[in-house]
Amino acid sequence: MNYIYEMPEAMLKETDNKGTVERFYYDTETYDAEGSRALHKGAWVYLPYGYDASKKYNVLYLLHGGGVNEDWWFKMFPDTVTILDNMMAQGICEPCIIVTPTYYRGEENEKSGEYITEQFRFELRKDLIPAIESKYSTFACGDVSDENLIKTRAHRACAGLSLGSMTTYRAALYNNFDLFSWYGPFSGCGGPGGVRENEAKRITDTLVEGEKKGLKLDYMFCGNGDKDIAYEEHTEIMDKALKMCPILKPGVNYDFYTIPGGVHDMKAWQLHLYHALQVFFV
Repeated sequence: MNYIYEMPEAMLKETDNKGTVERFYYDTETYDAEGSRALHKGAWVYLPYGYDASKKYNVLYLLHGGGVNEDWWFKMFPDTVTILDNMMAQGICEPCIIVTPTYYRGEENEKSGEYITEQFRFELRKDLIPAIESKYSTFACGDVSDENLIKTRAHRACAGLSLGSMTTYRAALYNNFDLFSWYGPFSGCGGPGGVRENEAKRITDTLVEGEKKGLKLDYMFCGNGDKDIAYEEHTEIMDKALKMCPILKPGVNYDFYTIPGGVHDMKAWQLHLYHALQVFFV
């Protein structure tokens, strides 16, 4: 893949082959050990142009950053939808379903970001994925048993920006590696207070133990700008993981895409997504 550092103008022009974005609601809970609380939550679902319930689609679960919500990718930045429409219309990536949920639970000031990103693993596994893949036409074929979701993990990806990147590591990689084989962490891993050696070890342990169980990493596509506030910690963690982990193989199942001059903003994150979708589900 040839990397680019500016979104092509052609990706930002309206196309006749427009996908649709629809609202999706599901029931979940907080899964707190000290006492769980019921939640009714919303997400947005992008369905590619010509979505056909008789076909099977890969699914990307795409997360926002801190302090915002599930509206971020598609509603606050509708040009993301235009980019996706063009990518799929031009065959740059395969048509897929993209789900943008929120890991927040209506208590943003009560729980730390680290707690929220780790705790989301329960909602993701027990409620969100089963709800989505019961309704939409995915490779799970409506069978959302744990056994079948594990069997179809190669058709499921998780990506996110900033705090959503931390959630990608904690909720999807470390704790649900049996459900996903494609990962896109954009702008961060451990956060400003994280212990970098510990994060590198968690990455390594997850991938090594996963391989022992027959769970393959298809691709981890990391992205960051070299002027991004999260760049230094993200690159250090992944450099450590690369040295520690025999599973990570640059150009085969791993890459770290760096945008020269890129900062912690949507311009960079859309570029990360643009590149990630070219290696996901291939």
